[in-house]
Amino acid sequence: MTETTAPTIGHTTGYSGGHGVGESARRPDGTLKVTGEFAYASDLWLDGMVWGVTLRSPHASAWIRSIDVGPALKMAGVLAVLTHEDVPGVKFYGLEHKDQPVLAIDEVRFQGEPVALVAADHPETARRAAAAIVVEYELREAVTDPRKSEHFVRHQPVRRGDTFEAEVVVTGEYEVGMQDQAFLGPESGLAVPAEDGGVDLYIATQWLHVDRDQLAPCLGLPQDKVRLTLSGVGGAFGAREDLSMQVHACMLALRLDRPVKIVYGREESFFGHVHRHPAWMRYEHGATRDGRLVYVKADILLDGGAYCSSSPAVVGNAASLGAGPYEVPNVRVDATGVYTNNPPCGAMRGFGAVQACYAYESQMDRLAEACGLSPIEIRVRNAVSQGSRLITGQVIDSPAPLADMLRDLEAMPLPAPPPEPARDRDLRGLPGGVSQTTHGESVRRGVGYGVGIKNICFSEGFDDYSTARVRAELVGGEPHVTVHTAAAEVGQGLVTIQAQIARTELGIANVTVATADTAVGSAGSSSASRQSYVTGGAVKTACEAVRERFKGLPAAEALAAYGPIEETREYRHRPTYPLDPRTGQGDSHTQLALCVHRAVVDVDVDLGLVKVVELAAVQDVGRILNPQALEGQIHGGSAQGLGLALMEEIQIRDGQVLNPSFTDYLIPTILDMPPMTLKILENPDPAAPYGLRGAGEPPTLSSTPAIAAAVRAATGLRLTRVPIRPEDIALFEEQSGAESGKGVSDGKRA
Repeated sequence: MTETTAPTIGHTTGYSGGHGVGESARRPDGTLKVTGEFAYASDLWLDGMVWGVTLRSPHASAWIRSIDVGPALKMAGVLAVLTHEDVPGVKFYGLEHKDQPVLAIDEVRFQGEPVALVAADHPETARRAAAAIVVEYELREAVTDPRKSEHFVRHQPVRRGDTFEAEVVVTGEYEVGMQDQAFLGPESGLAVPAEDGGVDLYIATQWLHVDRDQLAPCLGLPQDKVRLTLSGVGGAFGAREDLSMQVHACMLALRLDRPVKIVYGREESFFGHVHRHPAWMRYEHGATRDGRLVYVKADILLDGGAYCSSSPAVVGNAASLGAGPYEVPNVRVDATGVYTNNPPCGAMRGFGAVQACYAYESQMDRLAEACGLSPIEIRVRNAVSQGSRLITGQVIDSPAPLADMLRDLEAMPLPAPPPEPARDRDLRGLPGGVSQTTHGESVRRGVGYGVGIKNICFSEGFDDYSTARVRAELVGGEPHVTVHTAAAEVGQGLVTIQAQIARTELGIANVTVATADTAVGSAGSSSASRQSYVTGGAVKTACEAVRERFKGLPAAEALAAYGPIEETREYRHRPTYPLDPRTGQGDSHTQLALCVHRAVVDVDVDLGLVKVVELAAVQDVGRILNPQALEGQIHGGSAQGLGLALMEEIQIRDGQVLNPSFTDYLIPTILDMPPMTLKILENPDPAAPYGLRGAGEPPTLSSTPAIAAAVRAATGLRLTRVPIRPEDIALFEEQSGAESGKGVSDGKRA
């Protein structure tokens, strides 16, 4: 192996200042990212490195009859071509079940499944060589409609009560499309063979230790010879929980005894990670005439795609939170995940709760209409509070002031009404913007509301913990603290929070947060809005242990007297338990978070165009650790909810992805995001560090149904599927006009 220096990774996190918990401390990576100087995983470079490329299946379902790598090996510059026969260890991996092959063996189960690997001295050479590999496929019928699948990932019922008759009954069928996490930095990493026969992997991921735990058996290596270091991560939102190119890069590096870099292009990225589960849901709500819930029935079907990933946990969330944050004595919920030959689905911000939220909130609006109540009033009358029970029987044992949050939202001033249509009207404020498609002649305004409840941290008995190592010492005569965890900074500001906690607990301004790697104990995944809770708790606990060793002396005196002080601590939250497989009862969640949204939209009913005029949100976060970062999380979560409501969907036909690019897969831009009005409440959770409540996911839940409700209010259409497309509005508006202006549709696709 060529002697070389280690690659530049991540960001420098050492900085000084007085910002502790509760202040808007400056992010150490912020300036670098804005100026373009930040080093992402795709920027990794080592002398002597070569490039890896993956050959993927063009078919959703087929037998592999033969693979001829000869044409690729004959090409100049090609160094290796590997198939499943070259996997040095176990041939399968997976988050919850080891069902996904490192490279396809005798079949492919989705379009984009990895079949072979190529390493070459130039990325374009590697791409051409991959295209030269000849694979003989025998096509077979693909199962692409989850309603026809007979292969279950998990079925989770929830049963409570026995009264399923009511004075007022509303039913609805709802559908949620497949959403992509759409992170900006594609999958990338650099594998470097080590002198001890192991491998060092520099990788953009969400979960260093679980990556390692899956990698080592596939590589035929002990865990201590597979070392991972976090590289700059360009967003995640759940898509980096599963392995992508990690095993492939390491296999090539070990085969060649040379560093190997793999970077996906944008199109390949759409095939290289999991997506949000599309869902088909049927709900029935029964209530008294004055709007008190009597029962909820729900059937929730989630398409897990070709492999398991985290689908069982997603199904569990959809089931346990399937009736929303409402008191309901009688429940019959069935949540089911199935396998198909569609792309694999797994974790995405909101994790099962998003899909259910869209359906139950749409139902609450229908119930309000049937009972003659406002959308706010129907929710207030049924809102949970501290001491309420979820449908699983779990007691909400911390503040949950949902009724007050709804009243706060209702009291927020609405934006000014739209001006009358005029030729000189500012087009930037209209649906369609400066394209001059309208001057307001067919624009209608609507207001809608949404409420969401999201579990925080891992659930159902998962051993959820984090580890922190904190070292205090004198550097240049001044006290300095180094915080070392394996927690992945994926853009959420976790590095900043760790430093703020250390400053608060130790009273030392100079703090460095070391690059995350597997040289310290696991921190779990940067998902489930859990890192501030568990890694924050671990850092806090380790800092307290260091502070105890100061023996009451000021930091500088203690370190001068006792030398460097280092402590490592694990932090675990209170235990959770699996849901009963028959009744769905059990204390499955650690913490619950609430967010409520109001959306104001303008809709051009002739053109089917929607402009979100304003989003207002009220969220209880327990304790604010960093105000500016928190507001950014609420804005970002609301933006992803807006995307799901109006534009984001992976289009699939017969198992084939039709829009694997940001040209055709649309995500909200700054021009699509409206001004936001926020009210952030602090009702501490006594069981959590600092009383905090995870905040990153809840806004994604409630913004989607609020926007959909606002579009319904503007158009009078049922619109039971998201994302809402222009043709859903314009075509139905045209039809409803032809039917004597009824203005109501069943929401099915035209």
